[in-house]
Amino acid sequence: MTADKKIRILLCDDHSVVRNGLKSFLSIYEDFELVGEARNGEQAIALVNQHRPDVVLMDLMMPVLDGAAATRRIKEKFPKTQVIALTSFKDEELVKGALEAGAIGYLLKDLSADELARAIRLAFEGKPTLAPEAAEVLIEASRPHQRKLGDDLTEREREVLALMVEGLNNQQIAERLVVSLSTAKSHVSSILSKLGVTTRTEAVSLALKHKI
Repeated sequence: MTADKKIRILLCDDHSVVRNGLKSFLSIYEDFELVGEARNGEQAIALVNQHRPDVVLMDLMMPVLDGAAATRRIKEKFPKTQVIALTSFKDEELVKGALEAGAIGYLLKDLSADELARAIRLAFEGKPTLAPEAAEVLIEASRPHQRKLGDDLTEREREVLALMVEGLNNQQIAERLVVSLSTAKSHVSSILSKLGVTTRTEAVSLALKHKI
């Protein structure tokens, strides 16, 4: 990249120490130009409006206006400006929020200078970069969570199952819970169905094995 084609960068972080560190990072590379610094999302929007940077390095947890909200407003008004979320957190909601707001990258602050530089150059070209930890969070969130055996049992059915484990028959269960015999039988039948078994013995065995 030639000298007159430098990537113009805006920093947005509420901690001056972090901004100073990022400035040191950026000063290493001849193809980068720092055009401004913001302490919160509102300032970032104003500075983007003023300087029209190519890339914004955006913290997410900030006062006044958080990074995701600022990113959304920046992308709505300046779609050509690319935003990289640069944060210490990898929570699922933060990752999703930043990407849904329009961030092209999500990176953690413990990355190296070269990793950051590569992400900035890719963002400038319109290519995304995602920290491995953030990618893992999204992959995990997209997986259907397997239900544990017995999760669909009602509280009453759990009570009945516990009494079955104690060895009580239907009549004894009815008396213990002060319900009719037909109600007790109905609960037991439902329990067997939900556990995928046909006998009380199997149900008790599964309850003990899986600590239902």
